[in-house]
Amino acid sequence: MNYSVKNLISLLERNGYFFKRANGSHHLFYNPLTGKTVIVPVHGNKDLAKGTFFTILKQAGIDKTEI
Repeated sequence: MNYSVKNLISLLERNGYFFKRANGSHHLFYNPLTGKTVIVPVHGNKDLAKGTFFTILKQAGIDKTEI
């Protein structure tokens, strides 16, 4: 399993999220259908920690089986 930011953003976009804004190294993604907002830390090419990756998915309401 690849815990890259690129992979996470792809999952978010497939589930209706779009990039709203960035504040430093944190990108905010918003889903207008659910009204949910999630923040994705983007630190260059570094992968996210496994727990961080799955916590963001949980906040977004995306099931682990959709990966």
